[in-house]
Amino acid sequence: MSGPSLAVFGATSAIAEQLARRFAAKRARLFLVARDGARLERIAADLSLRGAASIATRAADLDDPAVLAPLLEAMEAAIGVPEIVLVAFGTLGDQAAIARDVEATRRSLGTNFVSPACLLTALAGRMESAGRGLLVVLTSVAGERGRASNYVYGAAKGGLSTFLEGLRHRLAPTGVRVLDVRPGPVATPMTAGLGLSGPLLAAPERVAADIERAIEKRRSVLYTPWFWRWIMLVIRALPEPIFHRTRL
Repeated sequence: MSGPSLAVFGATSAIAEQLARRFAAKRARLFLVARDGARLERIAADLSLRGAASIATRAADLDDPAVLAPLLEAMEAAIGVPEIVLVAFGTLGDQAAIARDVEATRRSLGTNFVSPACLLTALAGRMESAGRGLLVVLTSVAGERGRASNYVYGAAKGGLSTFLEGLRHRLAPTGVRVLDVRPGPVATPMTAGLGLSGPLLAAPERVAADIERAIEKRRSVLYTPWFWRWIMLVIRALPEPIFHRTRL
């Protein structure tokens, strides 16, 4: 017998791959989307060995809104309207370079906010019609206060969290749920060049385990690891004159 159905947009992200492994072990039916088709197929082969009941893949650039309709039609042909959708794509970028480049700013905001919001709009309509489902979306603690080190990325993620809050409100009567996942820094290729280390840098396996528990507990917002809720509470509370003396 097969398990739950899961669609993953941004399936080559380290967090998405780890969560997909957990669902593969449950005999899930998977629909995987990513830009890098070759890497996507390698991940799909691994998930098949880990027990996935079925796997369909599509290579697509989710920054192109023209791909959404045929992509979601392919999703429904493969697994129907999924029980769970994970939206996990995004890019951190180099804030110093982005700050000097209007086009780079536009691309960052597009990939990290506009594209996920468009995808979620299309997905929400299908799940609302089905009267069930869960949208799981990776945002970031970076969206909670604008900081010199990543304010364009943070603005996009903050906007996405606000979008999710409104979407959750809209879908509350329908049976469709929305989970906003706000990780701190995670040891992934996206953060590899930042020189991060120590206990504040989480392993993607841990984040995936936290997401799985949040799904089971029907949470609406997840800080992962847990201590980021309290770190960000302090950062948000800092008066601006003090905050401006930090290098956050």
